[in-house]
Amino acid sequence: MTYEAVRGMRDILPEEVGCWTLVEERVRDVARLYNYREIRPPIVEHTELFSRGIGEATDIVGKEMFTFPDKKGRSLTLRPEATASVVRAYLEHGLHVKEPFQKLFYLGPMFRYEKPQKGRSRQFHQYGVEAIGSLDSSLDVEVIEVAWTLMDSLGLGGLSLRLNSIGCAQDHGRYREVLRAHFADRITSMCPDCQRRHKENPLRILDCKDARCQEAIAAAPGSVDHLCEECARHFAEVRRLLEHASLSYRIDGRLVRGLDYYTRTVFELVSQDLGAQDALLGGGRYDDLVAKLGGPPTPGVGFAGGMDRLILVLAERANAPCADERLNLFLVALGEKGRAFALDLTRALRREGVSVDLDYRGRPLRKQIAYADSIGARLLLVLGENEIESAKGRLKEMDSGVEEDVALTPAAIADAISRRREEWNSSSSQSKSPRT
Repeated sequence: MTYEAVRGMRDILPEEVGCWTLVEERVRDVARLYNYREIRPPIVEHTELFSRGIGEATDIVGKEMFTFPDKKGRSLTLRPEATASVVRAYLEHGLHVKEPFQKLFYLGPMFRYEKPQKGRSRQFHQYGVEAIGSLDSSLDVEVIEVAWTLMDSLGLGGLSLRLNSIGCAQDHGRYREVLRAHFADRITSMCPDCQRRHKENPLRILDCKDARCQEAIAAAPGSVDHLCEECARHFAEVRRLLEHASLSYRIDGRLVRGLDYYTRTVFELVSQDLGAQDALLGGGRYDDLVAKLGGPPTPGVGFAGGMDRLILVLAERANAPCADERLNLFLVALGEKGRAFALDLTRALRREGVSVDLDYRGRPLRKQIAYADSIGARLLLVLGENEIESAKGRLKEMDSGVEEDVALTPAAIADAISRRREEWNSSSSQSKSPRT
């Protein structure tokens, strides 16, 4: 019997990991710039956390969650998103008591039972930030700026913001009735899901991608025309601050996002470079979520983005940035003396911080060199009797073929490699795109 990965869940192979590492490093670097601290919630949570936090009427809860009973019959779910988990941790560990204002970020796998397609798996990976404890409109803008800075750092250009406000809970109630009335005469010609949503929560109709429903959705009234005075004022201030920061945006009055916990500001960061599927990430405010999960009334705002799709986008670019995963040095050992010397030198060089490897299959010179080339080693050093007796070798750059003499001591070899590192880092770095 042969075994394969579960449908919709895939292996990330060694040759792909460099891009993943680079994105993870950039997320951490940008988060540190804005003083967001990393949090790592568990992958499995009690199902009620998501059904209550995300909303029973959402497709995520209704159709897409991986839910199962544990051995005591309690319902558990593989997390489909991280915001509810972060808020649960914020309350469970008393962060709201120690310091109510928290700026957090996360990286990790999520799970949704969807039709697998390119860039969308049933196990997928997200990065995101959460700023909990302030209703200040400048915090909305900071969260957006974190997202923009991250995309800039990865060289993604043509960025713009799709922006909306869906108001507070009271605004939601009024807007739902406006939508229910709008769709009433059209609902029989729309998809079965939208017919159900019309009864349960007509805001979810605006998320529908079914072609049968698009004409009616395009004609629907926008939420920005149904905001209370306070929410309208908050949205006006967000727009003013975005303009002050030179961050371009377009108001989309029918942008609601797919989760019921959103309030007030909602947004998607898009790139003109990506065609129809242009959204890189999305987020917004969730001012009622903390209270809904048992805490005191506490506002929050954040965003999440899919790493799988982002890495696909980066991989399609000729100048895609990836972390430097290449081996610094490969030692070609000839004969028993060469092998014994290489083993000791390998151990010493690793203590000097040099990534180094050698052949473990006793192969001849040419096959060792071919293997070094196949694994992308940057430098090659042959160790035979002549080199050991003279205590000198020829350090060869695999890319250029340039060679130089080097003393066969760990310090001398490490120093020669150190001199080259700046050049390697420079050649693999990605210049940042200007803001648009």
